[in-house]
Amino acid sequence: METKPNVKLTVPFFMVRDMEMSLHFYTEQLGFRVTNTWTPRGKIEWCWLQREAVSFMLQEPRDHTKFDLQGPKGNGVSICFQCEDALALYHEFTAKGVEIQEPFVGNNMWVVCFSDPDGYKLDFESPTDVEEETTYSEWVKNK
Repeated sequence: METKPNVKLTVPFFMVRDMEMSLHFYTEQLGFRVTNTWTPRGKIEWCWLQREAVSFMLQEPRDHTKFDLQGPKGNGVSICFQCEDALALYHEFTAKGVEIQEPFVGNNMWVVCFSDPDGYKLDFESPTDVEEETTYSEWVKNK
């Protein structure tokens, strides 16, 4: 008898300092859409965001003092989005004002990495045969 998979999906869950600012960043600048919300006090305190096959959740804590005392968010954690064309997303995001360090090739992938307003590290990556450690500007110059 064949068993159905039990564990089906991992969805990152970020605690954010300012839900309004985070929603602007993720929806207006990165192109995600809000697919579910929790609004117990008339404003969004939790939401589920999605873009294509990728989802994650945001929640704003009620106690900002405790949140702030926990220090920087996302230390040592990267969310790696596997893409068809990370460089196309680099152009899309920078055109919308997202500050991104120069893309580079690492582990046979173009890596477009930056942080969200709370410091969570986001990596958008796509396979490439370009030489390891090549930067985007070097690649464009030598094309």
